[in-house]
Parts: sequence; C-alpha cells; structure tokens
Amino acid sequence: MRLGVIGYGLRIGSLFGNLSADYPDCRIVAIADPRTAELKKQLNDRAEEIRFFENADDMLDQAELDGVIIGTRCDLHTEMALKVLRRHMPLYLEKPVATTYEDLNRLKAGYEASRSQVVVSFPLRNTPLVKLAQEIVASGKIGTIEHVQAVNDVPYGGVYYHSWYRNDRITGGMFLQKATHDFDYINCLLGLKPVAVCAMKSKQIFKGNKPAGLRCADCEENGTCEESTLKPENRERGEYCSFAVDTGNEDSGSALLRYETGMHVSYSQNFFARRGAARRGARLLGYKGTLEFDWYKGELKVYMHHAPRVETYQIDLNDLDGHGGGDGQLVNNFVQVVRGKAKSETTLDDGLLSALLCLKANESAETNTFREIKWD
Repeated sequence: MRLGVIGYGLRIGSLFGNLSADYPDCRIVAIADPRTAELKKQLNDRAEEIRFFENADDMLDQAELDGVIIGTRCDLHTEMALKVLRRHMPLYLEKPVATTYEDLNRLKAGYEASRSQVVVSFPLRNTPLVKLAQEIVASGKIGTIEHVQAVNDVPYGGVYYHSWYRNDRITGGMFLQKATHDFDYINCLLGLKPVAVCAMKSKQIFKGNKPAGLRCADCEENGTCEESTLKPENRERGEYCSFAVDTGNEDSGSALLRYETGMHVSYSQNFFARRGAARRGARLLGYKGTLEFDWYKGELKVYMHHAPRVETYQIDLNDLDGHGGGDGQLVNNFVQVVRGKAKSETTLDDGLLSALLCLKANESAETNTFREIKWD
C-alpha cells in the first residue's frame, strides 16, 4: 500500500513515522510539504524512498497512491481534504475537520459527492476506557444515561500559547482544538442526537502587554517566569511569550449540550491546570448507578445507587500508546480501510458533527445565546 502525506508535522510523524515496521505492506512514498529540506534531514535514510512535492496537487497528480494522510495546520484541513475527496481515495484526516462554517459546509458537500472512506483522528472513542464504558452502559447496569459531567483539565496547555497554536485564526479556538475530541466520545457513548448548546469561554491567564512576537529567550523575565520555555519542563511547548499581545485562544471554556431526549451534558476545559491537577474524563449518571473514568489515572469506577457496591477497573497505562491507547487503533483502522478490509470507525460524519458542535459553542459564547445544532 502506497501512502502519501499532505503536511508531515509532529502528529503525523508520531502516528505514521514507523508505519512499515508494524505494517510491512504499507509505506509512505510521497510527502507534500514546503519544508522539504528540513524533512529530508529529519527522516534521514527513510527520505531516500520518498518523493517530495511542494504542493498537494502535484503529489496527487503525479504519485500513484492507495491512500492519503492529511496533517497540515488546522485551517488547511478542509481545503486539502476536498482535493482528496474529489479523487475518491481513502483519507486519514486530522481534527478539527474544519475551522469555519463556510469550510464545514464545503467539506460536507464534498464528502457527500465522494466515494472516499475517511478516518478522522478521534482516538478517545477507541481507547480501552471508552470501550469498557460502552460495554457497561450497553449492559443496562447503571440504567439509561440521563446526565453527563465531563472535564478536561490540560496540564500541557502552554503549547497553545507558546507555539503556532497561539494563532486562533489558524486553530479556530480551543473548543475546536480540544472539545472536538470530547464531544465525539460523548456522542459515541450516548448514541443520541445533540440539539442545542450554550457555552462560555474566558481568557484570564494567558494575556498581557508583552510585545508581539516576543520570544522567551529574548525576555528579561525568562529566569523568573513560570511559563518560560527556557525551563526544562516547558521546552517542548514552543518559543513565544504566552503573555504577549498577539497571544490568541481562550484559556478555559464550558458548554452545556442538550440532547434529543431532553437530557443534558456539562463539559468544561481548562489550560492552566498543572501536574497532579490534570484530569480528562467523565461521569455518566443513570438511575441505577454512576460510571466515571479518567484517562490520567487509567481508572473506571461504577457506583451502584441501590446497593453498597463500587466496582473498580484499572487499565495498565504502561501498555498503552498515545491518547490513552487510541492512536494505535486509529492507524490500524486506516490501514485496514486502505487494504479494503474495513470501514472507518471514526467517520467524517462524526467529524462534521463534532466540528459543528464546536462552532456552535463558539458562537454561543460570543453572542450569549443558546444555539440550535442544525445545518444552515
């Protein structure tokens, strides 16, 4: 299987960089990315078997490919995906699938006209914790889910203020960056249609009056600032000052989602929690019991409401790959799709719905209104 990549960044490198070791019949044979010299040096000996292109059209026209992987910056996802969809090829697409309503509608139309199987980068629904939660919910043990409380307190949030991610014209904001994952796994667990959203967001920490474009290395406070990227624990976050006037993205946000049965979900995310304050997971409450899980602990608990019993399940975190064990499943699913042996487990329909929820949440936060979840 001959695969091409449009935008070979850190995420795609971590997922597909050693593809041939796990799948000997699959290899990356073409990359479209303007950073050709940098990538050749980075890929070292592997670069010899790869054709490099300056743009996606040339790669798609000239390379003989069985599937395409898109890992560009977020605001290019839709445009690149449309190029592949027009060619009816298997596609792996990073999230968010779109960052504006215009792109979302263009992508929806392009998908409906295409025969492509699309695997969207939603690893959380593929993790052992969510799979276990699905089993327990399906068993009826805790009853019908009538309320969900979900949280994502991100301990590495500085990356969204020190690197290119700080440009919210590229990212679309933090609902599209993070909540898109969480909304997807919640939708997956509930199996219900979301009908309305109300949201708020705030920027309380990562703001300030430092000059635009200031790098931590050039700041006179880099020896005392807790966010300085000169500190060993912050070096992977980027290089720019997170308290400069050109730092975008909110640093916390919350949303209430109403579903077709009338039940609702509360979700909150935060980007300045650190160390042991990290949390990502949810509580699912039914009449018979409550189920809760946390990816950072690798733990799922079931509290029975009408019996003095608590069940605890522990996942061995050392046995898992990235995103709580979901990344490997994403790659395997895409490989099987390219081989023609499987259907996508995280479809573009899932990606479109999650992005729509995020865009509606942003709109709600900016207009102080409830927004219906519907296609305009």
